Amino acid sequence: MNKVLLSLTALALSITAQGQITWSAPITVTTGGAYGAYHPRIALNRSGNPYVLWGKNDTKAYFSKLSGTAFTTPVAVSDPYTVFAQSWAGPDLAAYGDTVYVTMKVKPEDVATNHMYLAHSYNGGATFSAPVRIDNIDTSLSRFPIVTTTDDGNPMVAFMKFNTAFGDAHYRVARSTDFGASFTADVLASGPAGTVCDCCPAAVIATGTSALMLFRNDMSNIRDIWAGVSVDGGTTFPTVTNIDSNNWMIMSCPASGPDGVVIGDSLYSVYMSKPGGTQMVYFSRMSLTGLYSASSPITGVFTGLNQQNYPRIANSGNAVGTVFYQKTTAGSSIAFGFANNITSGYFTTFDTIATGVAVANADIALAPGEIHVVWQDGTGTVKYKKGTYGSTTAVLGDLGKTKIDIYPNPSTNTILVSLNGVGQINHAFILDATGRKYQLQADVKSNVASFSVAHLAKGLYYFIMQDDRGKEYFSKLQVQ
Repeated sequence: MNKVLLSLTALALSITAQGQITWSAPITVTTGGAYGAYHPRIALNRSGNPYVLWGKNDTKAYFSKLSGTAFTTPVAVSDPYTVFAQSWAGPDLAAYGDTVYVTMKVKPEDVATNHMYLAHSYNGGATFSAPVRIDNIDTSLSRFPIVTTTDDGNPMVAFMKFNTAFGDAHYRVARSTDFGASFTADVLASGPAGTVCDCCPAAVIATGTSALMLFRNDMSNIRDIWAGVSVDGGTTFPTVTNIDSNNWMIMSCPASGPDGVVIGDSLYSVYMSKPGGTQMVYFSRMSLTGLYSASSPITGVFTGLNQQNYPRIANSGNAVGTVFYQKTTAGSSIAFGFANNITSGYFTTFDTIATGVAVANADIALAPGEIHVVWQDGTGTVKYKKGTYGSTTAVLGDLGKTKIDIYPNPSTNTILVSLNGVGQINHAFILDATGRKYQLQADVKSNVASFSVAHLAKGLYYFIMQDDRGKEYFSKLQVQ
């Protein structure tokens, strides 16, 4: 076996200054009316163009996509069902290239025969399948189906399961291995102890062989945010950990949940809490290996702040953006925070996306150098705005890492890395040119680690590895 030599020369790369974010003029996605405008969600296709989903007051879910400078005529994706859709929660959206997944809950929610469904499109939303049933929970009740995609493009869906008295609420996860045509039996993802907040939506994240279920718990009316952690692709969730140390006790339901992204070894999450006198959005960072967490308010209390709520977060590589509702003495707005390299610190740029008496839920998606935001504006309009920022080398995660040689390069199936001078491997992953991450599992023999890359498409990637001393290594990789 040919040995791979480790380069001990630290990589010295320059970073482009972040500069000011430049926002385009808002574009109207839908004026409501026949189509409604509740709870808009956004995802990007393989070209970085936006798909948008929203609901009409407890009737239908609608889909549209940007075509040139305008959005297409809305298409109903929930027929023949009447589905739950309100301003604070509703149908959910995920995309993988030109594949689109939409999840929805049939109304009324308190009927055991009213199930949850997923509709899929394999042609960029031009046509959608008939809705496919997700849950198989007998006489139990369900709500809040949320969807993400795995690294191979399959949907993973989480939902709340509870009894007919709206008690014993827990979050469950179901997986598909045939791109949404069918689903596995659901598994418990929120832990056996206590129950979840029964009116609080949640978030699910899939990355490599890991999956995370983010939810608001209800332990004797303490409504903190927790994470269920899976290391086998969502098959089991043996670990459940608190990522929110506010210890917020409230006797009524806050109807607001968390959101998060995974970058490297860390989960970055946002959520609303009110441990003191002001309801604020908090930001948390948790190590997936050490399972420790630290959290703090995104903005903190400032003069005139009344409340913050409904945060959403997205990333492209190490660039991270968040949007949330904010009310001050000056009025209501959709607020925005941004960090070009979140691993180096915190949100460094803040802005206001929109203002108005009735602005409500917003969502965000990032592509390299681009920020895409949708929100409910006024009483019946969905708006979209695009921002551009100076993309940096930090997005690809190279800064501060040691260059390491890999063999063979180019590769078709397996890459090898010598571990001479390297500690025990904590984690390793691949980034593609758009910032999408693929977790890798190391097979270590005779001080050489091998990683399978057979599942990757042809192209240029970035291999990143961290050892148990916290030192990080990287290399460019050509897959052919």
